[in-house]
Parts: sequence; structure tokens; C-alpha cells
Amino acid sequence: MPVAATLALAFAGLVITFVGVWVVQLRTRNAGMIDPVWAGTLGGVAVFVAAAGPGASLNRAAVAVSGGAWGLRLAVHLWRRNSGHAEDARYAALRERWGAAAPRNMLAFFLLQALISMVLSIAFLVPSYSDAIPSFGFIVAALVIGLTALAGEAAADRQLRRFVADPGNRGRVCTVGWWRYSRHPNYFFECLHWCAYAAWSISLPWGWATLVPPCAMAWLLMKVSGVPMLEARLVQTRTGYREYMTTTSALIPWPPRAGARERGTGLDSDDRHSKRN
Repeated sequence: MPVAATLALAFAGLVITFVGVWVVQLRTRNAGMIDPVWAGTLGGVAVFVAAAGPGASLNRAAVAVSGGAWGLRLAVHLWRRNSGHAEDARYAALRERWGAAAPRNMLAFFLLQALISMVLSIAFLVPSYSDAIPSFGFIVAALVIGLTALAGEAAADRQLRRFVADPGNRGRVCTVGWWRYSRHPNYFFECLHWCAYAAWSISLPWGWATLVPPCAMAWLLMKVSGVPMLEARLVQTRTGYREYMTTTSALIPWPPRAGARERGTGLDSDDRHSKRN
């Protein structure tokens, strides 16, 4: 299928799906379900692009498996986390800030997710439309990065879920496992996931374009919809979180600064992001 047709069909599917979620949230007043839907549909885009592309079978199989597995795992995790709970505080804050304009602005916000998904889908398009395959070294590097990212993000999610499930940890910061070394290890492994496509594709024609998705994801998480929105609320509502910020890396796992103390407030199940974005 021509690349223009693939992009058009993928974008149309995303728009239809996200408008449907928007209609549902008009009734439920819970926009948080866009998070698992976003992850699941982006995984679906990976599988669709791999199926539609005329590239080498190995490239297309790698895209379908890696993108599909990533999207499915994250979608299931976010669905379990959000289903049956009150609206995520980030979306509730936006709804309150927008007031009467909330329905219109929320639709624009949802459609922006479709545009972001298309930017990220560059990672799927380049290998799926390339007849060339990477050398053995690049394949190994991509597999190591991808598996590390998938396992690491799953581990970070599991560690936080178990921590907040213990009533004795209520009001405490999660510093177990990866959370001791990064305030947002889930974000780190999310960015790392997109680096796997760059490692696979960098030697292919247009391979440089696959550097855009990990850079875009890191920028969104660190400067726009991830860390800024989350931590602006945490420093106001969680005693001790500011200290945690001064001793612990924001993104890349790193040993805590000297004198770090494991005290303060907690990150509860409503205090961490999903997508993504």
C-alpha cells in the first residue's frame, strides 16, 4: 500500500476512535480512558503499518511484534488502573480550568493525541517501507534496547502498584526498585522503547527520521504533559516531595544524591502517567 494511503487510513482510524472516546467522556466526565485507548491504538497502528508496508519481512515482523506487544501491555495496565476510578487529576484540572469550554477543548486535546501518534508512527513506517535490512549488530542492539524497555517499564509499573496497594505506605513516596533511582522510571523506559526503532532503522534509507519519535516523546514527557503537570501538583499536595525532587533524578535512573532520605509523600495510583502524553 502506498505510504500516503497507509498514513491516511491510520489517521482516520485514530480520529474516529478518539472522537468516540470523547463522546463517551461527555457522559461519564472521565477523560482518563483516553490513556489506555491511546496506547492500544498506537500499538494497532504498528501492526497495521507492518501489514500494509512493502518492506522486508524481517523489518515488518519486528515492527508488528514490538509495537503490538508494547501497546497491548501498556493499554491493559492503564485500563486496569483507570477503570472504575475517578477522573485522573490531570484531566480534572484541565476540565476545571477550561470551564464551559471544556467539551470543545477536550475534543481538540484528544485529536492532538492522534497527531502525536502519527509523529510517533515514523518509527514504524521507515522499517516497514524499506527493502533493506539492518546488519546483525544493529538488530542485536535494537532487540536489547526493546526488551530492556519493555521489561523495565513493566517492572516499574509493578513496583509502584504493589507499593500503593499496601495501606501502610499511604502518604509515603515510592522509593522501591526503579523508583529509588528515578522519579519517573516509567517515562525513562517509555523513551527507551522508541530508541529501539532508531537502533533498528538508523542504517536504512530515511533511518535518521526514526530519531524523531524518541526525541518527541522525551520532550512531551519532560516539558509538556508529563513531569510538569504531575510534579506541579505533587509539590503542592505531598509533603516532602520537593525533597525527593532534589535528591532523585527526574528521568534517567541514577544513584540518589548524597543525603537522600526515603521519606515524604507518596505517589499513589492517580499520580503517574500512562502515555503517555
